[in-house]
Amino acid sequence: MTDPITPTRDYALAVAADFVRDHEQTLVALSHSLHAEPETAMQEHKSAAKIARIAEEAGFDVTHAVADLPTAFVATYGTGDLVVALCAEYDALPSIGHACGHNVNGAASAGAALGLAAVADLVGITVKLIGTPAEEDIGGKALLVEAGVFDDVAVAFMAHAAPEDSVGASSLAIGAWDIVYRGKPAHAALAPWEGVNALDAITLAHTAVGLLRQQLPPGTLVHDVVFEAGRAVNVIPDTARARYELRARTTEDLAHARHRIRACLEAAALATGAGLELIPHGADFADLRQDDFLTDAYTRAARALGREPVDRRGEVMASTDMGNVSHLLPALHPTIGYDTEGAHHHTALFARYGDSPGADRAVVDAAIALAHVGVEVATDEAQRKRYLDLLADRRAATALDS
Repeated sequence: MTDPITPTRDYALAVAADFVRDHEQTLVALSHSLHAEPETAMQEHKSAAKIARIAEEAGFDVTHAVADLPTAFVATYGTGDLVVALCAEYDALPSIGHACGHNVNGAASAGAALGLAAVADLVGITVKLIGTPAEEDIGGKALLVEAGVFDDVAVAFMAHAAPEDSVGASSLAIGAWDIVYRGKPAHAALAPWEGVNALDAITLAHTAVGLLRQQLPPGTLVHDVVFEAGRAVNVIPDTARARYELRARTTEDLAHARHRIRACLEAAALATGAGLELIPHGADFADLRQDDFLTDAYTRAARALGREPVDRRGEVMASTDMGNVSHLLPALHPTIGYDTEGAHHHTALFARYGDSPGADRAVVDAAIALAHVGVEVATDEAQRKRYLDLLADRRAATALDS
């Protein structure tokens, strides 16, 4: 028997893809503009406005500065009970610009939102384009999750720029502390014994963490950078500042690592007599969990566009605050590839290819493929019911908790 949904699905897929292609110049221009004017975490005022403006011109209802984040926004279109979210990233890295390809990510999500809006009434969805700042720093998506911005969302998608096409990978959970050791200044030659050396404290902390690494489980990583450790060579340093970043395979492993690292930092304070301040830096990022149906649907769409994504299920990439979204609801986070001469993320060479012809094609292909997934979710009766049931269960659990 012929699936009665198939004609609607095929038509909707064609309409969504054609709509994205009709707006190719707009999407590529957006990607180039983001790339040309990189803005770092929580400073992405122009970048957020550029994406929101395109959504507004397409008929979306736009709300700016959501969740008390001045560079976050939400743009919605449609009235369907199935809310499909597209997460748009647009923050850059200090000094090296869009070295993680967020100009491609943001433009692709905007394009997918436009494509799905063109068929929203036909397939019964509400499209929710969420501007998610500060992925490279404090974790905008994690903060938006905490603020309830995803509470009505059934599924959430985005694609990430990369040197290859891939699907299904997980990511490392991550958390960070800003730490300050406070000692007591003294003349380094006349009376050093009167001082409390904050530089000693931070040196001991770095050494203790280095020794601990042998006992950390596979996949657990710690890295630190020192921002300040004294200002004059003849004065015992009274202040030392650093940032510690911890990564682990799961949120549970992250909590264990945090306990062990904290002990090292506190031991350094005890040994030197310095005071210690531990200040969480942004939100913790959870490990990424990708939904299999969404992953398979994206793979089909990418292959139809002439791409062959590598299946990375069971493998782990770096870290993303999309992990926090994926712990709340079914999520999709493939990579969309283009030639970068082998350069990886967070390098100036990778950033250099962000407005290349390959990156431009990635914007359009990712937008079409993500829109394809949205149509499949909406028109597959069993999966649509599953996602709506999961949403209902989530809402019921929230109501019980409150």
